[in-house]
Amino acid sequence: MRRTSVGAALPRREAREKVTGRARYTGDVALPHLAYVAVVPAQVAHGRVTAVHPEGALARSGVLAVMHGGNCPRLNRTGNADLAVFQSPCVAHRGQFVAAVVAESPQTAHEAARMVGVDYAAQPHRVGLDIACEGFRQAPDHGPFFPTDCSHGDVESALAHAPVRIEATYTTPPYHHHALEPHGTVAYWHGGALTVYDTTQGPSGTRDILAHLFGIGPERVRVIARHVGGGFGSKAAPRAQLVVAAMAALVVGRPVKTVFTREQLSAIAGYRTPTIQRIRLGAGDDGRLLAVSHVSFEQTSLTSDHCEYPAAPTRTMYAAPNRETRHWRVRLHVPSPTWMRAPGECPGMFALESAMDELAFACSLDPVELRLRNDTANDPHSGRPFSTRNLAACLRLGAERFGWDERDRLRAAYGEGRLRVGMGVAASTIPQYRFPSRAAVRTDGLGHYTVRIAAADIGTGARTALAQIAADALYADVDRVTVEIGDSAYPAASWAGRSSGTTSWGTAVVRACEALRAAIGRLGEDRVPDGGLEATADTLEELSVPRAHSQHAFGAQFARVTVDTSTGEIRVPRMLGVFAVGRVINPVTVRSQLVGGMVMGLSMALCEEGVIDPVYGHFQSRDLSAYHIATFADAPEIEALCVEEEDFHTSPMGAKGVGEIGIVGTAAAIANAVHHATGRRIRDLPLGVRRVRDAVAPGNGT
Repeated sequence: MRRTSVGAALPRREAREKVTGRARYTGDVALPHLAYVAVVPAQVAHGRVTAVHPEGALARSGVLAVMHGGNCPRLNRTGNADLAVFQSPCVAHRGQFVAAVVAESPQTAHEAARMVGVDYAAQPHRVGLDIACEGFRQAPDHGPFFPTDCSHGDVESALAHAPVRIEATYTTPPYHHHALEPHGTVAYWHGGALTVYDTTQGPSGTRDILAHLFGIGPERVRVIARHVGGGFGSKAAPRAQLVVAAMAALVVGRPVKTVFTREQLSAIAGYRTPTIQRIRLGAGDDGRLLAVSHVSFEQTSLTSDHCEYPAAPTRTMYAAPNRETRHWRVRLHVPSPTWMRAPGECPGMFALESAMDELAFACSLDPVELRLRNDTANDPHSGRPFSTRNLAACLRLGAERFGWDERDRLRAAYGEGRLRVGMGVAASTIPQYRFPSRAAVRTDGLGHYTVRIAAADIGTGARTALAQIAADALYADVDRVTVEIGDSAYPAASWAGRSSGTTSWGTAVVRACEALRAAIGRLGEDRVPDGGLEATADTLEELSVPRAHSQHAFGAQFARVTVDTSTGEIRVPRMLGVFAVGRVINPVTVRSQLVGGMVMGLSMALCEEGVIDPVYGHFQSRDLSAYHIATFADAPEIEALCVEEEDFHTSPMGAKGVGEIGIVGTAAAIANAVHHATGRRIRDLPLGVRRVRDAVAPGNGT
């Protein structure tokens, strides 16, 4: 009888190692004769380095070298200009690395770094995002996975003739990742080959980039990431500390380690760009959409082409015959933004779902009913049918479970007192991707199996999920399957990002297991060679076939809030998320991802805000004393449910990705609940006490 491990609520395989401290992260790696690197950040936001004075640092005992643009190894160019460390005297933003000290101890390195003198020719800088400023340009013609802009029908005419119209602007500030584990690298060279331990979400891709930078073959580079303490997108692409460590190891001829300080993360590790989003909706009196326009303005750096694409989810979310989405960027003298959990969907759905709530109010419709009326079986953008789309099921189950019918009675019960209560809802969506990956599976002939794939576990429980997937594909007990990941020496894997890890790696593992079963079948169970038998798989060809369906995960977020109209304090005593994410591989790890995303969305709604200093050009909120995040006291009663569905168009396991959808829609649900409680609409995040007090002050309208 076939065993079924998929769907079992198994604890994470590495849980004991992590809670007892036996799990070794990059910063824990200790090698013989290890040296340490500290960087010298630029003290101007725009200009050129005219001279570096290392003499004071070199005079300190224990200093091995000072690297800068005048003496460092030369690198090959890549598509990421932020990796061209010390290759140009130009300064694109404050905090950019302009020199680095290598020393015998981290203390000596950091002290010596402060003694390196740097002369600058400073130039005027601009760091504030304002749609009134000059310099906005449209994003590249094509994004990473889709066209950047689109237009269907006649939006302007449809809006002009729509019985009900909504036009509003929504803003989100910069958001920083602040993973528990700061970015760090340990690097050493041996016989012309480079080995690095790195905080990376993609060992295979990092290996290839390092090989190109230093002009050596990929087979001479090894990237190891056994455990990664969170990433949220900031560790998806290599960062400057990786290049500095590899250069320093080459210069001093011994292993070196560098780990970012918490303050350095805001300048080098990336962040989510702030956005200004203009949404216009036109609808009939029955609430059915006739026209949707979503235009986003955001910033990038002088060295990056990154775009957040907040309007992209609007293309597929609701049916409307007339639609347009556009993205505009401006280059500023700021650090480069990057991917952050649910890039595009997270800020974009805050704006869209807030606007949908405003439309429901204008149409005198229940917000859940409005969304149900605009549901669609086919993707409005591509015209293709959805592989599965259970948004309606999520909305209905969530409304029933949350007690949605009681929302107005509950609000009325608090009358016009100081404490107001409200409920809000918002929809969620995430596109589904599978990227080419390879996997190898070996049997020892005695009923034990080993899976190897260069995947990275950033806290998602990848080892456990892949073991469950392999066990079912092999018709074996999950305890007989070992999973080895986090090493570029294993078969190449895609990165951990865009909610694609389990579907991409799981597909490769399934295909490798199928190949192994076929090989055993040809030989016979009792004729496996003494040295074992191995099979491999590569999904590149399989994934080259054009899709026949539009593949997305969907969900519905519900929030209850209390608002103190005197202090402006918002509390969120209860949240519920209902999600349609295909077949659930492991309820334990899936719940962890969904609830974790919802907590991040709560933090985004109430607390988080990157603030940049217009005079000096750096983030003022560059550590956890200034950059506020939700704490245990802020976390409400959170429930995450999954509706039953399987999507074999998305993966052979029937599963979809769950890493990102939990954060999508959360902030909108909370903001909508605040409007329900107070009758005042706040369109700018975060919902801080000052903003709330100003909104609920007497005389302010909706």
